[in-house]
Amino acid sequence: MTDFANKTVLVTGASGGIGRATAIAFANAGATVALHYHQRSDAAEHIRAALPGTGHITVQADLTDPAAVEQMVNGAIAHLGYLDILVNNAGIYQEQPIDQTTYADWQALWHATLNTNLLGAVNTAYCTAQHMMTRRQGRIINITSRGAFRGEPNALAYGASKAGLNSFSQSLAQTLAPYGISVMAVAPGFVETDMARSVLEGPNGDVIRHQSPMGRVAKPEEVAYTVLFLANDASEFLTGAIVDVNGASYLRS
Repeated sequence: MTDFANKTVLVTGASGGIGRATAIAFANAGATVALHYHQRSDAAEHIRAALPGTGHITVQADLTDPAAVEQMVNGAIAHLGYLDILVNNAGIYQEQPIDQTTYADWQALWHATLNTNLLGAVNTAYCTAQHMMTRRQGRIINITSRGAFRGEPNALAYGASKAGLNSFSQSLAQTLAPYGISVMAVAPGFVETDMARSVLEGPNGDVIRHQSPMGRVAKPEEVAYTVLFLANDASEFLTGAIVDVNGASYLRS
């Protein structure tokens, strides 16, 4: 594994779950980390203060606001000096069965989900890429989902947002390759996070765990390790790849 000393990383949605585990993993490997949060400033600051090393910062932004995204990226670069790696992790999940949702709620949920999960990541990648292209190096890793492939019948907006992010990742990989920038995606299944806790602790928890022949769901640290592997200098030629981390719960050809 690459020594990430002198590397800088921006992780969105770093106040919990996969983002928290990813920020910790990079810091443990020697990187300096900018931890993005939206509303959970206390959680983000608590994580930052506990990270090994120095120079880590927290940055706030509502990712549905394009101006706030630009300010966040520019602020991270100003504090860190440069940005080597972006991990687009922030996202929301909300179920909205089509047979139980009003048209007004349907519109509102699609708007919120796409603006956060897809456009928030797209805009963050754009602003980061402008900086990376001038340096002719960098790594962008987008956290998507198994749901982009198998479907999310009760959370259609979530599945569609992650499918769009997969497609964006692969297109961006082709666009940015001449600039020395690699772009990959990581597609987890269920992960032990706050966002999934209510589902995993509900009546279908055991059914979900046994979707994998391993009889469990992923730990956030397992997803974070995959992100570090893709951020490794030796993984450059994996650009355009979408890596499944779902314990064989869903296999695609």
